[in-house]
Amino acid sequence: MTMTMGFDPKIFDDLASKLTNAIPGSARELQQDIEKNVRTLLSNTLDKLDLVTREEFDVQKAVLGRTRAKLEALEKEIDALEKAVSGNDR
Repeated sequence: MTMTMGFDPKIFDDLASKLTNAIPGSARELQQDIEKNVRTLLSNTLDKLDLVTREEFDVQKAVLGRTRAKLEALEKEIDALEKAVSGNDR
């Protein structure tokens, strides 16, 4: 199941600004175009990473925790039943 994460556009703006500020002053006229292209490239790359939101991760973590607890309870129940059956065989 593929779930993508919505990223804060401020992250892209900050990163794009830092990258474009590293460009020499003589190329500043290209700054807006470069920022736009960098932002688009970063957005597309992050979308391909198949990430989930923190909320979705926390929900799945809780489901896994409940599943583990149920599994442990079932294992204890099986152990008790096996002991009861082996006690009746004697």
